[in-house]
Amino acid sequence: MKEVALVLGGGGARGLAHVHVIEAFDDLGVRPRVIVGSSIGAVIGAGYAAGMTGIEVREHILRVLHDRSEVMSRLWRMRPTSFAKVFTLGELDARRVLRAFLPDGLPERFDGLQVPLKVTATDYYGNSTTVIGEGELLPALAASIAIPAIFRPEIVAGRVHVDGGISNPVAFDLAEAPGRVVVAVDVIGAPKGEDPARVPSRIEVAFGASQLMMQSLIAMKLKLHRPDLLVRPAVDRYRVLDFLRARDIIEHTRATRAQVRSQLGRLLEAE
Repeated sequence: MKEVALVLGGGGARGLAHVHVIEAFDDLGVRPRVIVGSSIGAVIGAGYAAGMTGIEVREHILRVLHDRSEVMSRLWRMRPTSFAKVFTLGELDARRVLRAFLPDGLPERFDGLQVPLKVTATDYYGNSTTVIGEGELLPALAASIAIPAIFRPEIVAGRVHVDGGISNPVAFDLAEAPGRVVVAVDVIGAPKGEDPARVPSRIEVAFGASQLMMQSLIAMKLKLHRPDLLVRPAVDRYRVLDFLRARDIIEHTRATRAQVRSQLGRLLEAE
């Protein structure tokens, strides 16, 4: 069978739709040679790289994001000595949040994963993408999900890092190799509204502008080179922090599984 790489992009809660792609891989009996993840794609990619099946990833998502009380309970239980220490100047501590929601048994280091994983983060002062594929897993994931103004920046290798999706939202360029089939998943979406004249809120503008910027980056990359399969689940209606709508997001994007199963199947059968 041809070698396959899986690239999972950033997009906050919209990235929960990644689960359908993993399930499609499972349906085909395909295991990726390498997984590349940015932001939420890094988190879900870590679970998959650790050996979780698509069904197990889905069940874990729905269990930990069951409702607001479950989310708040997990945040409360993971506090160090007081809930206030979860925050620093109004920003969340990404490492503590990940500890509260990641599945039990996830390896502490990259070399404990069953599939090689590359995680992207953005070097804030270096204006570049940092690719992390060795060492401790949690700090890398924390850096990759560090959405500005939501999570505080993370220090990686002595440098300040923020959300990996800012510099490389769908990092399919990191997965390419001769003869390899690259499957890339774009869950960035675009700002949507029923009334195009409605003035969005300050928060909506901030996240919406980020979406537009990242889609521009993806468009420029696609002009130069395209992955073998680019998957875009129907996530436009959801916002970056809509994690409490996990069940709705997964249900609304369920057609993605059949789409990937069919299109990837044809690519693998082609000469």
